[in-house]
Amino acid sequence: MPLPKLPTKPAALLSPQDYPKADKDKIVKALTLIEPTARQSHTAPAPAPVRAKIIDKAPAEKPRAVSAQTVALAPKSGARRPLDKSGIKKLFVLDTNVLMHDPTSLFRFEEHDVYLPMMTLEELDDHKKGMSEVARSARQVSRSLDALVSGVEENAIDEGIPLSKLGNKDAKGRLFFQTKLQNMTLPEGLPMGKADNQILGVVRALEAQYPGRPIVLVSKDINMRIKARAMGLPAEEYLNDHVLEDTDLLYSGIMQLPDDFWIKHAKGMESWQENKHGTGYTFYRLSGPVVPTMLVNQFVYMEPRNGEASFYGQVRQINGKTAVLQTLRDYAHMKNSVWGVTARNREQNFALNLLMDPECDFVTLLGQAGTGKTLLALAAGLAQVLETKLYSEIIVTRVTVPVGEDIGFLPGTEEEKMSPWMGAFDDNLEVLNKSDNDAGEWGRAATQDLIRSRIKIKSLNFMRGRTFVNKFLIIDEAQNLTPKQMKTLVTRAGPGTKIICLGNIAQIDTPYLTEGSSGLTYVVDRFKGWGHSGHVTLARGERSRLADHASEVL
Repeated sequence: MPLPKLPTKPAALLSPQDYPKADKDKIVKALTLIEPTARQSHTAPAPAPVRAKIIDKAPAEKPRAVSAQTVALAPKSGARRPLDKSGIKKLFVLDTNVLMHDPTSLFRFEEHDVYLPMMTLEELDDHKKGMSEVARSARQVSRSLDALVSGVEENAIDEGIPLSKLGNKDAKGRLFFQTKLQNMTLPEGLPMGKADNQILGVVRALEAQYPGRPIVLVSKDINMRIKARAMGLPAEEYLNDHVLEDTDLLYSGIMQLPDDFWIKHAKGMESWQENKHGTGYTFYRLSGPVVPTMLVNQFVYMEPRNGEASFYGQVRQINGKTAVLQTLRDYAHMKNSVWGVTARNREQNFALNLLMDPECDFVTLLGQAGTGKTLLALAAGLAQVLETKLYSEIIVTRVTVPVGEDIGFLPGTEEEKMSPWMGAFDDNLEVLNKSDNDAGEWGRAATQDLIRSRIKIKSLNFMRGRTFVNKFLIIDEAQNLTPKQMKTLVTRAGPGTKIICLGNIAQIDTPYLTEGSSGLTYVVDRFKGWGHSGHVTLARGERSRLADHASEVL
């Protein structure tokens, strides 16, 4: 197409006559060439420009009024606990024992709402006095409730107080109080004056008030849950404090290697020897399919088969897909005896390797009665206090929970009051003292006096605020400790202190504690895999054939 004439002066306008007329045949030919290209490009035609209408001011939208029931029933996304099948959040009615068992239970129900009957608050007020753990929990719950209620308007209490107000981001539900007298209908024969029955009446009244919403009673009281189910009311146990649902899945600290372990892990394996604390050890650096299932300080073994030698080792390091295994010291041999005590089985050998390891600060030993937990711990403590002088003294403590009826107050000092509870240590000290046959009676008496001077018996009631430096601390009957009490004890450790926890989770004497919620189970699960802790579950009893048979059949 020819170009128009150039302008003769600046800012001159060209007239229509200055544009040359194009040939009609050329235009048709050009359009014929352009049309196929346009069809192939599938480009949508540009819409016609629409002139925007300028609005001076947008009309304000009136906010919708949301009722309290709508707010309570509105589901929230991103919750870990599944909602009801209808997508409605649950309303959990808490019994008093749940709050006294776990003061933070208010914030453990994720997106669901929590309801506190007035009788629950009354029982909290009744139990707040005293120095017991129950009284401390009641006071802690009262302080949390006071912080939630403070600064809230009167209408906001009826609509529910956000549980995330105190910074608990996981608590996305609301807290409701019983602010009105409920129309309670209970079966005939149930006295209304009892606190449990009044809470059951509140649950039934809430079901009538919110017919489309699931109302669930949460209680640690077994009989109350049974009565609730007998009345047709949903009831659940508070399980948030349980570390494991099945204690058979509890970490044992021991792994049996498959028969083809060395074949599958031989590629690229390195081995070397080192001398640690006067003993030579062999190390293996390897990688393979079993390595991802290993944990640091876990014991591995392979029983001898087809004439092959047995292997007992310990996982020392894990770096990605590579693990470093270390051979063990054989404490079953008399030359490696600890205060005259030798290991009688594989698990005891593993336990002594942990107890005598200066790099291991926290050791837990589980096992049934007669497996040698106390004897091994006491022998290792005496050897490292009196022989190697790695620690200054042994401190022994335990929970004072009687098996039968309480015998009342005990006279004397703190150590004298604790001495009846330490009968197991006295029996084991007698066994350890008799192991020295060459010393004679006078020598054994002097040794016993020396041992007594290095062993201190302390009560758990006076542990708060203390710091143990360079001590060998033995916590016996640790299965009767709550997770909070266990945390209080473990955090007492200062520089150079080693803590040994002994217990049998099948013999729990503390009320409201189970195998899954015990403090011993709690620390075993939380400390597994840490480079300065170890755990062994002792399986074989060594006390006597009578004790072994009684453990099996009774």
